Amino acid sequence: MRVVSLLPGATDTIVALGGAAWVVGVSHACDASGAGHGAVAVVTASRVDGAAPSGAIDAGVRALAGSGQSLYRLEREIIAGLRPDLIVTQALCEVCAVSEGEVRALAAGIDSRPRVLSLSGSTVEGILGDIGLVGDAIDLADEAHELALGLRRRMRTVHERLKAARAPRPRVAVIEWTDPLFNGGHWVPEQVKRAGGVDVLGEAGTRSRTVTAEALRSADPEVVIVAPCGHGLPRATAEARNLVNKLPWLRDRVVWAIDANAFTSRPGPQVVAGIEVMAGILAPSLFAIGNARALRV
Repeated sequence: MRVVSLLPGATDTIVALGGAAWVVGVSHACDASGAGHGAVAVVTASRVDGAAPSGAIDAGVRALAGSGQSLYRLEREIIAGLRPDLIVTQALCEVCAVSEGEVRALAAGIDSRPRVLSLSGSTVEGILGDIGLVGDAIDLADEAHELALGLRRRMRTVHERLKAARAPRPRVAVIEWTDPLFNGGHWVPEQVKRAGGVDVLGEAGTRSRTVTAEALRSADPEVVIVAPCGHGLPRATAEARNLVNKLPWLRDRVVWAIDANAFTSRPGPQVVAGIEVMAGILAPSLFAIGNARALRV
């Protein structure tokens, strides 16, 4: 089995299932231990500078989308040379990864005729379902079943502890981009709910959307979690501090920065870790965050 994974969450899943040795190519954004840069070929690149300020990144994305260009470059010759049996991509968000249509067109021209598996889970349950699809595709169905069971047990533990304590449910706003402001979409509102909060900006399964500063204030969140899509804690911390400086009323709220790459951006096993981290933020007397990937600002 030779697998090219173009989706970081899928790479995380394959590694968690024990299939890292089969991964021969990954996207530029994949960093799962055992299947990251230096171990396998990197077969995509972003056409937008991810280190640029948030406003410049947004402008670059909009310009490319408006001209009909892909946000990512596929290394077609490298992928063909890898002779993959399976290419894993996504059909959820063209900003997050290479588009499904582009991948299928590429696969049709490769001599090895790889199967294309496209994942599209937009809720926590959808992500767990995608784990099953990945397991089936790489002949690790039993392992996928056990992984999903373990993830459900972890979520149930959070739920039962919150229920037993009759914990209050604070009002929460998750910001996945700061210039312009975007709320956290897809599975993020469900993460908030499962962690014991009420998302005041988003609805589970729906896309993120731009929100005005006035709408954010009117939503009256008690807790604001800044999680810039595709970025880690250092960027999230800087963005959160800038946002507080820009919106001084946030100084009266609880503001956290978290590693979005680890906990909210990637549809894979780590979304459950994200629920656990959010539970530590929302109910600190019941849960310890237990890692260095979240910081109160």
